[in-house]
Amino acid sequence: MAEPQKRLYHREDVVAFRKTGEAFGGLSNMAPGFPILLHGHRVRTAEALYQACRFPHMPDVQRMILDEVSPMTAKMRSKPFRDQSRPDWDTVRVPIMKWCLRVKLAANWSKFSKLLLETGDRPIVEDSRKDDFWGAKRDADALEGRNVLGRLLMELRERLRADPESLRAVKPLPIPAFLLLGVPIGPFHARELRAVEDREASKPTRDRKQQTSFL
Repeated sequence: MAEPQKRLYHREDVVAFRKTGEAFGGLSNMAPGFPILLHGHRVRTAEALYQACRFPHMPDVQRMILDEVSPMTAKMRSKPFRDQSRPDWDTVRVPIMKWCLRVKLAANWSKFSKLLLETGDRPIVEDSRKDDFWGAKRDADALEGRNVLGRLLMELRERLRADPESLRAVKPLPIPAFLLLGVPIGPFHARELRAVEDREASKPTRDRKQQTSFL
C-alpha cells in the first residue's frame, strides 16, 4: 500500500466502528470472539497477534502479550518495549496488519466473512479518538483520517466477494524474522481451528467449558 492520504468520510455514508459491543464492533482488532490457533498457540484477538509481531526477537515479550486476556491490556503490555520494536516496523506494520486480518478471517470464516459482507458497499471506517492513521477522527458530522485499517478491511471484503476460496489459507509474509515464540511463522490454514473446535465439541460439556473459557 502506498503512503495513504487523509480522507474525509461523511458519517451517514459509512460503516463506522469504535466499541466492540456495537453492531459492527467485530471489525475491530480488539473484538473478542475471534480467536486464532497459530501453530498450536492460542491467540485471543487480532490485536494481540499484531502487537506480538513487533517483537520477533523477544519471545518473552510476545508470550506476555499473548497471555493477556484483555486485548487492550495486551496492547498496553507492549508499550514499555516499543523502542525495541523490530527495526523495520514502520515499513512492515501495514503488511503485518493485512496478514493479521487475513488470519482472523481464515480462523473465523463464517462469523467474520458474514460481518464483512454485511457492510455492503459502504466505506468501512474505524472511528478513533486519537489515531488518524489506522482510523479517522471525528470532525462535526464527518470522520477524517488515513483510515488504513478500514481500507484494509474494504480490500479484504472485495477479495472475499471475488475469490473467497483464495482466502482460506494464508501464506507467511516474505519479511525477515517473521517469528512467533522463536519459531518461523508458516502457512496458516483455516482447518487448524476448525479441527480444534470439532474436537472440543465432542468433549463432555464440563471439559469443553474449561478448555474454551479463555475465548
